[in-house]
Amino acid sequence: MPLSLYCQALAGQRFIWLLPPYHGEWLPGSATANPNFGQSSRLPRAANRSPTAVSWKKELEESSPYASFRTKEKQLIPRYTRQEMGHVWSDANKFAKWLEVELAATETLAEAGHVPKDAAAAIRSRAKIDVAHIHQIEARVKHDVIAFTMAVGESIGDPDAARWLHYGMTSNDVVDTAQALQLRDASKLIERGLVMFGEILDLRAHEFRMTPQIGRTHGIHAEPITFGLKIANWFAENQRNITRFREAAAQMAVGKISGAVGNASHPGPEIEERICKRLGLIVAPVASQVIQRDRHAQYLSALALIAATLEKIALEIRHLQRTEVREAEEPFSGEQRGSSAMPHKRNPVTCEQICGLARLVRSNMLAAFENVALWHERDISHSSVERVILPDSTILVDYMLSKMTMIIGQMRVFPERMMRNLESTHGLVYSGQLLQDLVEKGMPRDDAYKAVQENAMAAWESDTSFQERVSKDARIAKYLDAGALAHTFDLQRQLRFVDAIFARVFGGHPAGEKSGASSAGSH
Repeated sequence: MPLSLYCQALAGQRFIWLLPPYHGEWLPGSATANPNFGQSSRLPRAANRSPTAVSWKKELEESSPYASFRTKEKQLIPRYTRQEMGHVWSDANKFAKWLEVELAATETLAEAGHVPKDAAAAIRSRAKIDVAHIHQIEARVKHDVIAFTMAVGESIGDPDAARWLHYGMTSNDVVDTAQALQLRDASKLIERGLVMFGEILDLRAHEFRMTPQIGRTHGIHAEPITFGLKIANWFAENQRNITRFREAAAQMAVGKISGAVGNASHPGPEIEERICKRLGLIVAPVASQVIQRDRHAQYLSALALIAATLEKIALEIRHLQRTEVREAEEPFSGEQRGSSAMPHKRNPVTCEQICGLARLVRSNMLAAFENVALWHERDISHSSVERVILPDSTILVDYMLSKMTMIIGQMRVFPERMMRNLESTHGLVYSGQLLQDLVEKGMPRDDAYKAVQENAMAAWESDTSFQERVSKDARIAKYLDAGALAHTFDLQRQLRFVDAIFARVFGGHPAGEKSGASSAGSH
């Protein structure tokens, strides 16, 4: 009899279980196989096993590397899970939300005369959640909602009342509507994180509003900016993220109790609307068996944009922390260590972590878009994906916001180093201003460009003063005297509109937010 080959993948590893015909003991291969073959299969040798299908199936399930997952399907990434967000996605809270939907439906139906009021009252007072028991039942029936209704029905202790639980509903009436409740709670945490992050950006932008720094394009010195102006850019982007996220979260705050294909034939549209209102949700105007997944794709897109912004900021700090730049650096605690081999290292590990996690959130967004297309009125291909991408993405963004808020709040900034770097090219960064001034004074643009570039390249190659070199060029001196050149190379001239830009950025905040530093004055 040929061997049966069972392959399953877990975390990138393949586990091979070889199941021979029963001969009184489990063997990893045929009777002539190497006795050491197959020892990694985690299927132990043991005598006196029952040959029944039930026994070997039980042995197989217990030996499966997935066995612990059935009872520990909680936080997939505990390293990055903060307590409040972890609670949102715990099994206990998920089932509590399911029960909240069931109770809202039963009580609404009772008010409409479709369910006995004493039954609805009994369900409300007696229904309990036992997570372990639900998982035990699910292991048998292979259906999580059925397992849930069976376990809750048992807890009610009154068959006459319990039979009205889940009346007129299909599984996704419960699951999708409860998912909206979970996402509402998760969204509140993320929005709070966004607002707090914005306040820190606001404060630090004003702190360094007039701190000169060299602006870089293509990684090369360009023209002067201020460090506060850089942070103001981050603040403005975060405010746009708040607006986008609120819109996406609102799109997710919908429920549906319209049955197996969305025709609302059992409770009716009016009852459906009343149930959703009871839960604080808007009813989906139309649905199939599920709420349409374009909403989820938009939500994941908003999360991916938040992650991208955090990555953008983290990447900038990483560049600024490089030894040869060292204009800013992420916090480094007293007992922190940067390298097991090099005690001097102060690595931007948290910023690097944020850059890495942003990749995960972006990849989850792609999975959400793949979930939009389902067969007819629904298939189940989206379900397994959302069990991963919704908890993981909200958990990660919550974590990343917390970390980046800490980084910006405690970031070390080195203004002297910024000025030293700005001046390191001996005035080359004013070449653009010189070009404009020459054109304003009447020099043909192409002639001006050539004269400025020739002097700039010579100063760069010789590491000498650009200002001194151009002051001796007769072509330039014809149009600009010493006083005019001093104005050309005036740093404050480059920064004269910073206040005006700040007024545009921080002059107004989205409803509900106030600037913590917009009235902080000059620094």
